[in-house]
Amino acid sequence: MFCAAFAATGVKAAPRAPLIWAFGDSLVAGYGLPPAQGFTAQLQVALRRSGVAATVRNGGVAGDTAAQARARLAWGLRGLKATPDLVIVELGANDMLRGLPVAQAQANLDAVLADLRRRRIAVLLMGMRAAPNLGADYAGRFEAMYPALAAKYRVPLYPFYLEGVAGQRRLIQPDGLHPNAAGVQVIVRRSIGAIRGALPATARLR
Repeated sequence: MFCAAFAATGVKAAPRAPLIWAFGDSLVAGYGLPPAQGFTAQLQVALRRSGVAATVRNGGVAGDTAAQARARLAWGLRGLKATPDLVIVELGANDMLRGLPVAQAQANLDAVLADLRRRRIAVLLMGMRAAPNLGADYAGRFEAMYPALAAKYRVPLYPFYLEGVAGQRRLIQPDGLHPNAAGVQVIVRRSIGAIRGALPATARLR
């Protein structure tokens, strides 16, 4: 009776707040930073300020290669206790830094995306660039795997996770690899449009 009366008023129920899972390595885990300054915390604040009342959960593990992340994907999803509206996939940097075969990284990323598609979970794929010391051939093959996978699975691609931060010493921690809090702020500011756009329409709050 109540539901029918509510529907009859023409008032729409508020959209459900979306759940976003950032699945990746130390770059999304917030390596070297207090929890409130990491990627997922800063992204959640920025999304809420922009009108998207999202919860962003941290699925980053420092040091993970694409193979290691693939191995923990299923139990990581179970640990959320709810199906995420969007998974941000940020992987491959550790494969590259270790000089692992590109084909190996691509096969594992492919398996991750295939599993998420099977589960009907929306994905935003974050790309990475190769270090120059690995040579042009390796860099070309490594960087090409991201658009190739995005096209194969028809998921949006944010071309370079560290866009605007890589090479900027003031935005990088002393290890020369990981963004500091200001660097994370730049990453969030640059990527938030792509993240909002990757959310299914039913999960967006305007």
